[in-house]
Amino acid sequence: MAQVTVNIAGHVYRVACGEGEEAHLQDLGRQIDERIEKLKRDFGEIGDQRLTIMAAITIADELSEAKRRIAGLEVDVVNLKSDRTALEAESDEWADRIAETLGETAARIERVTQHLNARG
Repeated sequence: MAQVTVNIAGHVYRVACGEGEEAHLQDLGRQIDERIEKLKRDFGEIGDQRLTIMAAITIADELSEAKRRIAGLEVDVVNLKSDRTALEAESDEWADRIAETLGETAARIERVTQHLNARG
């Protein structure tokens, strides 16, 4: 198991992670540190614990909103697939009708041709 060092709000943490996940974990640590630094700029020095809680809540809020949007998009995908299936069925129905009409038209042309040849 790999270990990385992340620096968040001036504190250094050693964190274990799976092999190959080191860069991702360090990037996540940087994102949290940046969030806390932004909160410090916005609210001042209100204490590490409060800043950490505020950062966690804002990240959880963004995650919640992202999950809500993903769920909505999944519904949209299901609806689009359903619409596509319905359109494909309608298209197949039209193709069958056209084929039937062409067959009937060909039969009529054949009858007219036979009638004209019989008269001639």
